[in-house]
Amino acid sequence: MNPLQARQLVIDIPGRGDGEALNFAVEPGQIWGVLGPNGAGKTTLLHTLAGLREPRRGSVCLGKHPLADLKRRTISQQLGLVFQERQDGFPATVLETALIGRHPWLSPWQMESGADERLARRALEQLDVGHLSARLVNTLSGGERQRVAIATVLTQAPDTWLLDEPTNHLDLHHQVSVLQLLTEQARSGRSVFMCLHDLNLAARWCDHLLLLYPNGEACWGPAERMLVPAALERLYDQELLTVEVDGAPLFVPVKY
Repeated sequence: MNPLQARQLVIDIPGRGDGEALNFAVEPGQIWGVLGPNGAGKTTLLHTLAGLREPRRGSVCLGKHPLADLKRRTISQQLGLVFQERQDGFPATVLETALIGRHPWLSPWQMESGADERLARRALEQLDVGHLSARLVNTLSGGERQRVAIATVLTQAPDTWLLDEPTNHLDLHHQVSVLQLLTEQARSGRSVFMCLHDLNLAARWCDHLLLLYPNGEACWGPAERMLVPAALERLYDQELLTVEVDGAPLFVPVKY
């Protein structure tokens, strides 16, 4: 499995200067969390890493190969993306939607096999939406649609997961189950790179963090080095209290 690498990467945010060039590698088995306030560039970074946006400078590589040199089908076999918001282009059932995850592995005009359908059904069961397989996606709640989106990437089986707010719309139980699933993916040798708004979820589940500041500054590294109150308070412009629960730090905003 190839690491996903940012090499002297400057993301393109209109109206903002270049900011700091990013140089990091998301290695197999790692779980990265991206933290930052609204407008810091988290989604733009994720889309750039997926090859959906051109960087202002630098490059994104899969192993030794720049994304720009790879065919889209090859990229789709290695990178799976869960968007923060999605549009339903046409009416489709939950099962049909999950089967889209197999498309990078099929030749043109090839139909999904029974094995593909079994993969999709298993993924839907893992995300607790198997009982909805015949429902149209546009009739689902926000949380159900989010779990179908994650099941679609699970069906795709990429080496690297890129997720924009994967716990968005989810209740507490499903937040934990999704993060546990992503942990299991990392333990199997895949890698996870996700944007999060919840600092405490990042502190509990991520082993590496990337902090994106609104002015273009950034810092990254192992989570224990990044979870420094002074850096986090500057990141969010918010004073924090820190306690430890079950061996992990818990950050609580100070009430003024």
